[in-house]
Amino acid sequence: MLTEFGLGTFVVGELRAQASWMEEPHTVGHWRTSDGDEVDFVIEFEDGRVIAFGVKRESGSQVKTLLACESSAGRLAAGSSPGVALSTGPRSYTYEDRIHVMLIDRLWR
Repeated sequence: MLTEFGLGTFVVGELRAQASWMEEPHTVGHWRTSDGDEVDFVIEFEDGRVIAFGVKRESGSQVKTLLACESSAGRLAAGSSPGVALSTGPRSYTYEDRIHVMLIDRLWR
């Protein structure tokens, strides 16, 4: 069984691989505050749009962190969802029309 750290590392590796296929120029990284809030994977496009991905077994804490990232960056995916919380939870859903909580296996579907 993957630990929380191992799960995040595995998913970030898959996100990196899939982001490398994107035709639109972009950079990848992560986001962290001095308070310990962290988003595992961030894609930033040349026009300033940002899409943030969080990975947790439980999605609730990741939604909070993605919202904090949105407030801090102020430019997450203008006009669309600012983030995706990938989890091992029971189902996928959208939170406040801005955060998509998705099961990790959606990466391959």
